[in-house]
Amino acid sequence: MKIALFSDIHSNLPALEAFFKDVEDHQPDVLYCLGDLVGYNIWPNEVIDEIRKRRIPTIAGNYDFGIGRRSDDCGCAYKEEHEKEMGKISISFTNSLIKEDDREYLRTLPAHLKIEFQLNNNKLNLLLVHGSPRKINEYLFEEREENSLLRIMEKADADILCFGHTHKPYHKILPMVPVENSHYRHAINIGSIGKPKDGDPRGCYVLLTVNEKSSIADKNSIGVEFMRFDYDIEKAAKAIEHSPLPDEYAEMLRKGL
Repeated sequence: MKIALFSDIHSNLPALEAFFKDVEDHQPDVLYCLGDLVGYNIWPNEVIDEIRKRRIPTIAGNYDFGIGRRSDDCGCAYKEEHEKEMGKISISFTNSLIKEDDREYLRTLPAHLKIEFQLNNNKLNLLLVHGSPRKINEYLFEEREENSLLRIMEKADADILCFGHTHKPYHKILPMVPVENSHYRHAINIGSIGKPKDGDPRGCYVLLTVNEKSSIADKNSIGVEFMRFDYDIEKAAKAIEHSPLPDEYAEMLRKGL
């Protein structure tokens, strides 16, 4: 089974449209969205409509959670005052744009999706979250200690944990201790299709492959491929510059920051 996972669109309709064209070439069996459909650009309703039209199973991101409840806090954990001020403008602008039907949709999105495979007489659990299994807006950065990641995954009973929120893709294969137990867990940040922050302005998503030979005992039996695609960045950036949103968000799109 080939599974396409994407996240953190953030109202970037040109990126979403380009993603749909790109992913179609790879013919996945199923698509899952890991949240943050809205915020930071001018197309929150259009993005939600595209997701709903295709009936894509979707979980709530922290931005979706806030907008769904008409909150003035997106749960982004900004550190600097300048970031906080820009964030206030973004969530206020998004709240002013969102249609009530779409707000209701955001409010009812699930927090997690868990898929259990039965392969080789073994259970293989795939857990889809936005931030972490513990909190919708917890950041699981690549530099987090492996023991900490393992504890989070063990408590959530996740053999494969896929998440977004940081907008920085990575894949870590974590062996259980003692190693002779031959149990490997996979922590996968799937990146962002609409607001990358890893220095590459192209959209990013993941193709996850699970087949009849996939096993927790074989770390190479799970396929993880990071896909990058081009989109009309200038269209998305100029839309920001012609809106009440801070122009700095446009430059972030251009630079992938």
